[in-house]
Amino acid sequence: MTVGTGDFELTMDELRVVARFVVEAAEEVLPVFEAAHPDDPRPRAAVDAAWEFVNGAKRTNLQRAAREAATESGRLAARTAGDAAAAAYLHPIAKATQVSHILRGPASAARIAELVAADNPEAGDNFVERAKNHATPVLIDVLSRYPNAPEGKSRVDHLMSKFGLQATRIPLRVRVSRQVGL
Repeated sequence: MTVGTGDFELTMDELRVVARFVVEAAEEVLPVFEAAHPDDPRPRAAVDAAWEFVNGAKRTNLQRAAREAATESGRLAARTAGDAAAAAYLHPIAKATQVSHILRGPASAARIAELVAADNPEAGDNFVERAKNHATPVLIDVLSRYPNAPEGKSRVDHLMSKFGLQATRIPLRVRVSRQVGL
């Protein structure tokens, strides 16, 4: 099945790759939320729904996670989990705001890494580098169809833009050779 009511097409397989990328970031930071809010199952349910989609289930509308967490890291972890579930609904519209659905979760996870490391930006940069290294050729191809991430004032916006610029600037020759296994 292809989603194509926009500027280009996205296949369900491509959406699953995007969802996997975001849910992997969400799983890394979900313990931050669960430690602060052990009785709130919504982010875990969002992550579980994302994994179900990644593993072949139909898309679900489980996209809400707890946004009223008491700490910045808790809010970011919950938002990352929600982003993971919502990745299944990425629109094929060439707008920078759509890139947020791919990169905001990993950028939020990078920000959490900074907060856990006493607000050390190097921890976030390291997370971005690690996430970039996990970007598959399919993910990079999907990102290349969109404009760069929107620039904003928050640290998450900065990390998102940084990651987006890094991922989509991998030369086409390298992307093609990765896809054909060279």
